[in-house]
Amino acid sequence: MKAVFQTDRGRVRLHNEDAGGVFSNKDGYRLAIVADGMGGHRAGDVASEMTITALKAEWEASEGINTASDAEGWLKEQIQKVNLLLLDHATNHSECDGMGTTIVAAIITDTFASIANIGDSRGYILNESGFKQITEDHSLVNELVRSGQISKEDAEHHPRKNVLLRALGTEKVVEMDIKTIIFEEGDFLLLCSDGLSNKVNEAEMIEILQNEENLQQKAGTLILLANENGGEDNITLAIVEFSNISEDDA
Repeated sequence: MKAVFQTDRGRVRLHNEDAGGVFSNKDGYRLAIVADGMGGHRAGDVASEMTITALKAEWEASEGINTASDAEGWLKEQIQKVNLLLLDHATNHSECDGMGTTIVAAIITDTFASIANIGDSRGYILNESGFKQITEDHSLVNELVRSGQISKEDAEHHPRKNVLLRALGTEKVVEMDIKTIIFEEGDFLLLCSDGLSNKVNEAEMIEILQNEENLQQKAGTLILLANENGGEDNITLAIVEFSNISEDDA
């Protein structure tokens, strides 16, 4: 298993409110996370950093998560705990009122990947069947597409494209999507914030993931392309490659 995480402020924003990482637990399984914070007075970076810090600590102390049921249960329980942690922090710190964050998180073992998401940060899989988005955006525009009110092409330029219907840390009980997929030799899992997915199309993602660069270079090329296409938002991604090489591609 090889993995890389990169984040970039982009060309317009003054601060980076994204956070994430790839972490190993006691059994050597990976947890990859991308969180895109939101909220005034720079509270977005508080929400995303708190989310990553809490999940990293819990994951690094965990073991015995061997089945899809174990992984999905861990994600649901721990993300809900973080949700309450963020709500409590915002309640007790007025400067953080209204803060929240998207999250896409994947537990990756030697046989499967379990992915949870809230908001519009995304997960993609590249395998022998092709390239596919495996998460569903929890956004107003995506609901309009799903209900047939606008086309997918219209959604790309919709004025309310950034309106989220769900975010971590904004309500006492948060709904999340969780699914498990088979993860096999040669497969790539890409997690990213909308700073990447809004600026780099799927054809470009496929081309970069399949080129001869190493994982660090692939991640850097994706971020470079997002910046070249405007870089109006923070850009964050994690790539995990199923490989019989056990060390990180660093």
